[in-house]
Amino acid sequence: MLKNFSAQMMPEGFLLEDEIEKQRGLLFSNQMKIKENRLPVMVIFEGWGAAGKGSIIGKVIKDIDPRFFRVTNLSKITEEDKRYPFLYRYMKEIPEGGQFVFYDSFWMKEVTDCVMKGKLSDDEYRNRITSINNCERSLTDNGYLILKFFINIGKKAQKKRLKELEENKNTKWRVTKDDWRENDNYEAYLDTFDRYLDDTNTGASPWCIIDTDDKKWSVYQVLSFINQGIDTALKNHGKTAPIRQNVFPLEPIPDLKDISLSDKTVTDEEYKKKLDELQDELHDLHYKLYRKRIPVIIAYEGWDAAGKGGNIKRIASALDPRGFVVQPIASPEPHEKNRHYLWRFWTRLPRDGHFSIFDRTWYGRVMVERLEGFCSENDWQRAYNEINEFEHELTEWGAVVIKFWVQIDKDTQLQRFNERKADPAKQWKITDEDWRNREKWDLYEGAINEMMKKTNTSFAPWHILESNDKHYARLKALSIVIDMCRKKIKSVK
Repeated sequence: MLKNFSAQMMPEGFLLEDEIEKQRGLLFSNQMKIKENRLPVMVIFEGWGAAGKGSIIGKVIKDIDPRFFRVTNLSKITEEDKRYPFLYRYMKEIPEGGQFVFYDSFWMKEVTDCVMKGKLSDDEYRNRITSINNCERSLTDNGYLILKFFINIGKKAQKKRLKELEENKNTKWRVTKDDWRENDNYEAYLDTFDRYLDDTNTGASPWCIIDTDDKKWSVYQVLSFINQGIDTALKNHGKTAPIRQNVFPLEPIPDLKDISLSDKTVTDEEYKKKLDELQDELHDLHYKLYRKRIPVIIAYEGWDAAGKGGNIKRIASALDPRGFVVQPIASPEPHEKNRHYLWRFWTRLPRDGHFSIFDRTWYGRVMVERLEGFCSENDWQRAYNEINEFEHELTEWGAVVIKFWVQIDKDTQLQRFNERKADPAKQWKITDEDWRNREKWDLYEGAINEMMKKTNTSFAPWHILESNDKHYARLKALSIVIDMCRKKIKSVK
């Protein structure tokens, strides 16, 4: 793609200064349309060192309202960043609906730098490309506009600019060893950049290559491409996206009605003895997980009054308090609702060696949001594949992903609701919404069965906790967590 690139020539008689001003005025107008239509826009600039990314960004944003955009640089990776999944630091930075974010470097730089420094095998590179393409597709399917620019410069021109920057004491700091390494190994970098651009040039988020021989002409091209992209995105805004085929292996799982509950009990004596043993074992395992930098993500879903809180408490109390966070998930806040629905879960992931325990999860998309009409049918139908991709990304990072469905029958739920209602110390636990959800039991059961069948993957399977007897469910959860953590520890050298 890059090797075959020919710079677009400016037409004869083209009044460049006038056309740039027209495009700037149009961009300002489009910014207001973006805000009104709550369209999130990501403008990504990648390219050679000293090619002029910062200069172009400065000229592009010159006349738009600074309250509704931000510029961020993601070229530097901190030690803290390395403790999270590859996509984490990028997903944190996606905009809210109605706002621009301009990125001076994004995930291309990290991937190509790693390739050139020998830090990624070919298989690892392919996995990164798959992650990036899936993520960009998921963002665009969920209403994001992604505009990607590669700022191109020839070897001689790059060398000249690097020298000019170094000779000026005010700009010398902008030249790095990596910039000179690029120039010294220009052909090798060209091959790597070209491969990356080819591999990530998709219909939903294509690349636009900009040559910087003529700086004003390059600014015009960027402005024009942005305005065209916004115009197209506004025309498509609100239209349904295609539902993708799941590509991950699924394991069979029974319907909820076929799960036996009455025989899943333990005595009080057995419970107390076994609880202490399992908690002690998990406590010891936590230090091994920390030493090997293995993250653990435990996701709880289940019926109201099924016993999720007590179950979580027994796991959390076995862990080092410095090494876990319980994430209670309620209705999304406005700033969460205005982003991709998985954003609030990406931002709550644990560092490596730590636990994140989710009380309610991303599966709200295909249960509550589906049944209560908080998203469209197209949204929740797409979500099965998006969730599988999300969980696959977590397991590829090295996380242990443990998903629990806490199961009770309808009579047990009614009994617990009435007990809560009668107990002043527990009345806060029962709400009108709980009673309304109970009336939709059959609808929820159907949605849950479909959810589990479509997301019961080999890498992140569902585990049913039979919780008519809460003690039984607590011991089973601890046993599963211990077993999965043990297996992961053994697999990590």
